[in-house]
Amino acid sequence: MPTTRQLSIRRAQRVRSKIARRKSDRLRLSVFRSGRHIYAQVIDDQKGMTVIAASTLEKTVREQIRNGATADAASEVGKRLAERAKSAGIENVTFDRGGYRYHGRIKALADAARDGGLNF
Repeated sequence: MPTTRQLSIRRAQRVRSKIARRKSDRLRLSVFRSGRHIYAQVIDDQKGMTVIAASTLEKTVREQIRNGATADAASEVGKRLAERAKSAGIENVTFDRGGYRYHGRIKALADAARDGGLNF
């Protein structure tokens, strides 16, 4: 019987393989959600490096939001990520939800990034 962690890894790999199959020249917007915080980064898989990142651990976000594990915090991270992407000239990305269900904090981050100007 697989453990919960193994099942989580399996889901994330399934999502990532689907992204790789239909991927063109887009960068990947990857999301990680912990119990206390949410992290998002735009990754260039061809170069193997992170281009832009944002999280609830940043000092300016922590001053605005008391708890990093809320949908409000996730939407703030999505807004900041979209602003940084626009300033770096990135408009089109592929959303990698990392095996998490598309609801709650993940959905809030994605909606805020879309509102900020990212296309996915």
